[in-house]
Amino acid sequence: MLEPEHDPSVIDLGIFVEQPPEVAWRALTQPESLARWLSPTIGFEPVVGTTFIVQVEVPDKPAAEMACQILAADEPNQLTYSWTDLRGDPPRRWLIDYQLHPHGRGTRLMWHMSGFDIEDKYQRFARNGIERSWDRTLLPKLAAEINALGASD
Repeated sequence: MLEPEHDPSVIDLGIFVEQPPEVAWRALTQPESLARWLSPTIGFEPVVGTTFIVQVEVPDKPAAEMACQILAADEPNQLTYSWTDLRGDPPRRWLIDYQLHPHGRGTRLMWHMSGFDIEDKYQRFARNGIERSWDRTLLPKLAAEINALGASD
């Protein structure tokens, strides 16, 4: 059987944490947790329709503000939001989706980011940099935050 062809406009990553989905959900939805592993937020609530800002540090530049909106919030299974970089001309908009699956004594957390136009040189470059950043830095920081929350229970 042939595997379906990977869509290069989508980033698919995953991690396993030895905590239940409810703990992972808290790391994704509590503003103080988000600030520790991702970035500070303004106005974040895990409620469909909520708009919020993520303040992203950019090396050697002023912080970027990503305009976001919650599109799905199914506690503790799925959180999806738009992620719009208003600095682009036109602004660039992507979707970020977290899916939490119970797995043995822990959680399999799947992270997807979609909406890249790989025909656009800037977006292709951004996609590759974002994938490296999430794989090497942000998902390990998220796993550490989930484990710290679980240890404090």
